[in-house]
Amino acid sequence: MIGNLQALVQRELWEHRSIFVTPVAIAVVLSLLTVLALVSAAAFGSHVDLAVLTASNIGELEKRAALMGFLSMPTMVFAIGAWILIVFYSLDTLYAERKNKSILFWRSLPLTETETVLSKLITALFVIPVVSLVIAAITHIVLLILASFWIMSVGADAGHLIWSSVPLFDVWLGTFIVAIAMVLWLSPFVGWFLFVSAFARRSPFLIATMGIILLPIVEKIVLPTSFFGAAIWERTFRPPLADLDFVKFLDDDVYFEMTPDLVSIVSAIDIQGFVTSPSLWAGMVVCGLFTTAAIYVRRYRDDS
Repeated sequence: MIGNLQALVQRELWEHRSIFVTPVAIAVVLSLLTVLALVSAAAFGSHVDLAVLTASNIGELEKRAALMGFLSMPTMVFAIGAWILIVFYSLDTLYAERKNKSILFWRSLPLTETETVLSKLITALFVIPVVSLVIAAITHIVLLILASFWIMSVGADAGHLIWSSVPLFDVWLGTFIVAIAMVLWLSPFVGWFLFVSAFARRSPFLIATMGIILLPIVEKIVLPTSFFGAAIWERTFRPPLADLDFVKFLDDDVYFEMTPDLVSIVSAIDIQGFVTSPSLWAGMVVCGLFTTAAIYVRRYRDDS
């Protein structure tokens, strides 16, 4: 089964080139925007000189925090792009096979429906985030090189300002942990999207979206309770992954000491709290149920 799953995942990569094209397009756009921003900054000569002088005299932790912020912004863009890609991939992958009749070819091979659907679940939950993270890491290097050339062009030391302080390993490891944790946390949605993709005759995006929107409304009218509404809200906006108080960074009246833990993504992640969260495991069970339903529908109720 493992060999079949590996082959099926490779098939997904061959058939869905957007898994590579989307993050590469994001990388190109971010690189071009960075070049544009650096070129535009040259118009503010005196201000640039003052900013570089100030940056040269700040502490190591402050430089590390600034570089972490510089790398975090493009990382967020990749994360948003990856999630959009996961949503549309999950909604299209089983639906497209029925629409273009390719399901008949794949059924002629010695592959089970379970293996086929699981390969798509693995692609959505793990392959797409990992591909996006690899391209994001390469983009980080490119952006730092561009920034280094710009810093050297204004007469500053890029080695001192950037490469001696940039927390690449911390950013990459922290981003990897957060990415895998978030797709597991959001896995019920992915399972739901696969289920909709398996039975929808048309407009799977509309069906999936309306299901998520209407379920809390119907629950409120019929029962009336707000269990599903609260669950969807928590699942979307409140992952138990970190406990950060950003107010103290913005409040001038609150004093805090800059420590290595404050400029470390890995240190801010509460892995134990996340893994021991009942909501995480309940969500994965829901994902499993939806995936099982998608396997059942693909096996017995296909109308291709």
